[in-house]
Amino acid sequence: MSGQDLLEIEPIELKFPFELKKQSSCSMQLTNKSDDYVAFKVKTTNPKKYCVRPNAGVILPRSICDVTVTMQAQKDAPPDMECKDKFLLQSVVVPPGSTAKEVTSEMFNKEGGKVVDEFKLRVIYVPASPPSSVPEEPEEGSSPRASSTENGSQIQGTSLFDAVSRSLDEQKDKSSEASSLIFKLSEEKNSYVQQSQKLRQEIMLLL
Repeated sequence: MSGQDLLEIEPIELKFPFELKKQSSCSMQLTNKSDDYVAFKVKTTNPKKYCVRPNAGVILPRSICDVTVTMQAQKDAPPDMECKDKFLLQSVVVPPGSTAKEVTSEMFNKEGGKVVDEFKLRVIYVPASPPSSVPEEPEEGSSPRASSTENGSQIQGTSLFDAVSRSLDEQKDKSSEASSLIFKLSEEKNSYVQQSQKLRQEIMLLL
């Protein structure tokens, strides 16, 4: 069975952001493509590790149902980040007006030629983003704005630093010019003093 004759499943793989000692969730969307009432049930090879809400229900004709799968916090990472857990999604046509409370495990027995669609979903771990870039991976779209503002403040800070450096350099240049000018004037003053002393000596000799 293809498993997608009654329901369209999106995505076909369950991808969990993996971070030690933190639980993570992913969701899948079930779309009833038929004109019948369709009951579904989600099973997993590791029921203690995952929480599925809802794990069973009835989808009305041409309707959509969102299912959230939560993985409990893990103490250890699997080798090579590979997960062998699997999920099985079963779906079957039920009488019109059926409700989620009426869904039972017997509905998905294939005895008596009953057609039960089954679809297997594998679990994939994806590395969680580092907390420095985006805390707890919030809504997508907010992180680029945050990073752009960070970059903007960084750019502003750099340009401000450059401006201050330039002004300090200019001041240094001006101060060096002033000191050299003062040095020249003092040299000229000394030469004038020496010349005046010589003149006084010559006048004294003449007298």
